[in-house]
Amino acid sequence: MTEPLASQEPSSSGDQPGGHEAPKPDMQKSGDAPMVNPPAYSAPPAYSGPPGMAAGPGPFSPLVGRQLTSDETTWSMLSHLGGIVLGFLVPLVVMLTKGNESPYTKYHSVEALNFQITILIGYVVASVLTLAVIGLILFPVLIIVNIVFCVMAGMAANKGETYKYPFTLRLVK
Repeated sequence: MTEPLASQEPSSSGDQPGGHEAPKPDMQKSGDAPMVNPPAYSAPPAYSGPPGMAAGPGPFSPLVGRQLTSDETTWSMLSHLGGIVLGFLVPLVVMLTKGNESPYTKYHSVEALNFQITILIGYVVASVLTLAVIGLILFPVLIIVNIVFCVMAGMAANKGETYKYPFTLRLVK
């Protein structure tokens, strides 16, 4: 027969019916009293409003060298996201109405306008290429590219960052 090691306790399978060992209470340290009600979870932090709607000043932009107002970030984001639905019209209106008020808004509206003009040229090319069936494949690709890049640019504009669209014709300065 083998003897139990010094660090192991002998099995108490004879004490419980069915040969199961009785559960032991959790100990904090060896010899301390068992923990009666350990905390199950910590309380969640206090609600501070929706993300991006902080009560303090807006994000800092190196483009303008100061903190941005919520008006600047909102119009800049709108110039990008509006292009998904109405094409070049939204960035053009934002550039003409709010572009003189803020260089940050002007930068983003010009960037969005250049991208939407490039996408419009892509739609014209795709419509011509529908005669060769390639345009039928090109239309969904252009739609997806427009949505993805506009959302990425809108998020960057809302954070106070600059964003340059890839493969865009820089027609408007």
